Amino acid sequence: MKQIRNTQAKTEILNLINNSEVALSHADIQKQIGDLCNRVTIYRVLERLEKEGNIHKITNVDGVVNFAKCSHACHTEEHTHDHIHFNCEKCHTVICIENAVPVISLPENFSISSYNLVISGVCPKCR
Repeated sequence: MKQIRNTQAKTEILNLINNSEVALSHADIQKQIGDLCNRVTIYRVLERLEKEGNIHKITNVDGVVNFAKCSHACHTEEHTHDHIHFNCEKCHTVICIENAVPVISLPENFSISSYNLVISGVCPKCR
């Protein structure tokens, strides 16, 4: 019984994230999922979905972790999210800006394994 419930939770959470135009926090997901599963199960499902290359996480300017769908060819070994995340100061939404790719240049002997670029400002809906 536990396996079926967990699979249903995983499917519902993935559908929720895939159908959202903004990144969702754990609290957002828990509110929308309702009584389907508890908060610990949501954390476990989110962790598994990220490891499987289905979603990526973004830490916003307030330190809240948000989750968004992977729209590139991500897989279990590597997430490729070389785009900007925009955090609206008014409505607090986090949006992936796919068509703006930053150029990062590090000094010699440094290598990048990952980065999280969050720009803070006001989104078009709040202007």
